[in-house]
Amino acid sequence: MEFIAYIILILLGLAILATLVRAALFRPKKTAVPPLPPEEVDTGRAAAHLSAAIQIPTISYLEDDRVDWAQFRRFHAFLEESYPLLHRTLTREVIDKASLLYTWPGSDPALSPIALLSHQDVVPISAGTEDDWTHPPFSGHNDGEMIWGRGAMDMKNHLVAVMEAVETLLAEGFRPARTVHLCFGHNEEVVGSDHAGASAIMETLRDRGVRLESVIDEGGAMFPIHVKKILNSTLAGIGISEKGYVSFEISIQRKGGHSAQPPKHTALGELAEVIRDLERHPFRAKMLPFLTSLLDEAGRRVPYCLRLVTCNHKLLRPVITGILQNIPAAASMMRTTTAVTMAQGSPADNVLPQKASVVVNFRQMPGTSAADVERHIRRVVRNKDIHIAALKQKEASPFSPTDSRAFQVIRDLVLTEHPEAIVAPYLVMGGTDACFYEPICDNVYRFSPFLTDLFLLFCTHATNERLPAETMGQAVSFFKRYIRTLCVSEITE
Repeated sequence: MEFIAYIILILLGLAILATLVRAALFRPKKTAVPPLPPEEVDTGRAAAHLSAAIQIPTISYLEDDRVDWAQFRRFHAFLEESYPLLHRTLTREVIDKASLLYTWPGSDPALSPIALLSHQDVVPISAGTEDDWTHPPFSGHNDGEMIWGRGAMDMKNHLVAVMEAVETLLAEGFRPARTVHLCFGHNEEVVGSDHAGASAIMETLRDRGVRLESVIDEGGAMFPIHVKKILNSTLAGIGISEKGYVSFEISIQRKGGHSAQPPKHTALGELAEVIRDLERHPFRAKMLPFLTSLLDEAGRRVPYCLRLVTCNHKLLRPVITGILQNIPAAASMMRTTTAVTMAQGSPADNVLPQKASVVVNFRQMPGTSAADVERHIRRVVRNKDIHIAALKQKEASPFSPTDSRAFQVIRDLVLTEHPEAIVAPYLVMGGTDACFYEPICDNVYRFSPFLTDLFLLFCTHATNERLPAETMGQAVSFFKRYIRTLCVSEITE
């Protein structure tokens, strides 16, 4: 017995020693990213153009007859006036009412084109909140530090930065070897639209036999992350996929009648049990490779005492998964989410409902379909006397590779400006126009090159949406380098 005890102590000691050594070696991976010369960027002009763009309220609605199409025509005219070189050099097509497709022909037709995406539309201002804004939501006010207004973060900033980059490259005499498409949809903010402008642009390109080398759109983010004495870095998430979206109406039909003689459970009471079943049986949480990569990158940058744990994150995956799945923001990156959002019952307080219904919104993980979600509902809900109807849906995107040329270019450009950054693949929680280009492109990425504090990201779609003016110059520089690097630059005489 003593011999066995000694063996166990020796093995335990070796395990502890191995962990101590592993933690010491668990440091950020060295990446050789050569420095790049500064880019010629007119930050003031870019900021002024963003302010002007915000002043044109290109609001999209599900119903076309509610859309003020004159505002989109104003926006098109603004772009033409603001970027004369671009409009003299690139061809411009208006697709499906108001979407825009620009084509910058490359000198080598053997090279597959790239596409830079954005969208022109913005969400409306919630009724009754107009006076809550520090500056009017469509003023585009620039106070010298921030540019205020709807679209400052989502995503006229992105669109203007792309246009500024192309205009500046043209002024410098740049000629791409690879064709560049600029694709600007007009109704990205309309979830579940049957006539998405981005889809129409993609179909136009597909009909012409275009196969894109890569796509870059909004969706990822870049923000400083400071946890006292633990982590001091910049986090840059490159979206390699986006979750799906499906809403189901779940309803129960009953006899109804007068509320003075109620049954044990009304239709709404029965639905309460349905809701309880759904919320008590969430989808299983999984630690997918993109999240493991993020934990690995972040875990290498914490102090040594914490690296004793983070260096073993693969062994501790069940424990980490158990912890993270109880944090809503983290859990949403690990499982298909379930959110009961709407309910309807009787039209009067003294009438028993003949039909009671709830709407449940699910955001599917890649690999989980809308049909899988419906099967999950039928499996976990004990009441089988329910009716389930899909209202609108979009399947989750496949994962784009992280070893492609486009992904590496995005990563290297971030590290050029922020050598300490944690650059990792990311799963986009919401939806973007990028998903529509999957039929003609395998390398679809979502990244916004605007370094902002995390709290500003939460202003998107909210009151006092705003963007630091200086980040416009950073984004223009990023897009110039992105285009130049991927398009094998040639300089005209």
